Amino acid sequence: MSRIVRFHEVGGPEVLGIEDVEPVQPGPDEVAVDIKAIGLNRAESMFRTGYYIEDPVFPARLGYEGAGVVTAVGPGVAGFAPGDAVSVIPPLSITRWGSYGETAVFPASAVVKHPPSLGWVEAAAIWMQYVTAYGALIELGRLKRDDVVLVTAASSSVGLAAIQVARAVGARPIAATRTSAKRAALLAAGAADVIATEEEDLVPRVAEIAGDAGVRLAFDPVAGPLLEQIAAVMAPHGLIVEYGALSPAPTPFPLFPVLAKFLTVHGYQYKEVVTDGEKLDRAKRFILDGLASGTLKPVIDRVFPFDQIVEAHRYLESNQQFGKIVVTV
Repeated sequence: MSRIVRFHEVGGPEVLGIEDVEPVQPGPDEVAVDIKAIGLNRAESMFRTGYYIEDPVFPARLGYEGAGVVTAVGPGVAGFAPGDAVSVIPPLSITRWGSYGETAVFPASAVVKHPPSLGWVEAAAIWMQYVTAYGALIELGRLKRDDVVLVTAASSSVGLAAIQVARAVGARPIAATRTSAKRAALLAAGAADVIATEEEDLVPRVAEIAGDAGVRLAFDPVAGPLLEQIAAVMAPHGLIVEYGALSPAPTPFPLFPVLAKFLTVHGYQYKEVVTDGEKLDRAKRFILDGLASGTLKPVIDRVFPFDQIVEAHRYLESNQQFGKIVVTV
C-alpha cells in the first residue's frame, strides 16, 4: 500500500487526509515515481475548495508538482528507466495525476530528468512557476530587453519566477505586493521597483517608475478591481495576462482603457505551453539553461513533512510565504 493524500468533499485544509491506497500502475506512455518532495501551488488550494477550473471527482487526489525516483515505466515509454531522478511538469489534470503521495504516476511527456545539482526540494519547485512565467512573458508577451513588465502577487513562487525570467532577458520587472513588508526581499530577488498596493496608489506610482514608455506587459493572478488599475497604467497596445482569480471580488472589465489604448487582455494557463510540443520544448530549454547558469533559481520559503500536509495548506492560504512551499515525503 501507498500513503496518498485524498479528500472526499470540498472545504478547508482539514478535508485533506492521508489514506492507504493500492499503488496505481503506469499505463501506456506513463511513468511511476516514488515521490521524494512535492511543490505546493495556490491552484491546489482552489481545487480543494471547489473554486477552480477543474472539478474534483471524489475521492479526489490533488497535486501538480513532484520530484522523485522512477520505479516503473508503462508501455511505449522511451528515455526513462527505474532509478532515474526526475521532476514533474504539471500535467493537464490535477486529479488524474495527483502528486500528493508516496507514489504517483505521470504522463512520460511531463517527466524531466532535472539537473543533478538540484536536491529534491528544489527539483519539486521548478516547473509550475517557471513554465507559467515563461509561457506568459516569453511566448505570449515576447518580452525583450528594457521592456517594463508589471508583476502582481510578486512574492508568490510564480511572481518571483516572473521576476527572474524578466531579468534573464534584460527586461525591467516592477513588483506589486500588498504591503511593504516584503519590499526588501523583492528588491533582493531582482525587482527593479516595488509598489505596496495597500499603502501606495498603483497608478501614479507606475507612471513615476515607468515614465513615458509605460507598461507593455502585465502579469496578474489577482483580477478583481485590480484589473481596472492595471489597465490604467498600460502603454498603448499593451498586453495584460490574467492567470488567476485570487480576488474574491467581482472583476469589472475595463472597457474604455482597453478601447482607448488598444489593449489585449489574455486569459492564460500554463496548459497553453504543455499542450503544445514545440512551446514545451522551448520552455524546457529556457528553464534548464537558466537553472544551469544560475539566472533561474527557485526560492524556497518553507518545507513541511508529509504528515503535516494540512498545516502546509493552512500556511499556503495565509499569504505569509515568500516563494515556494514544499512538502517532503
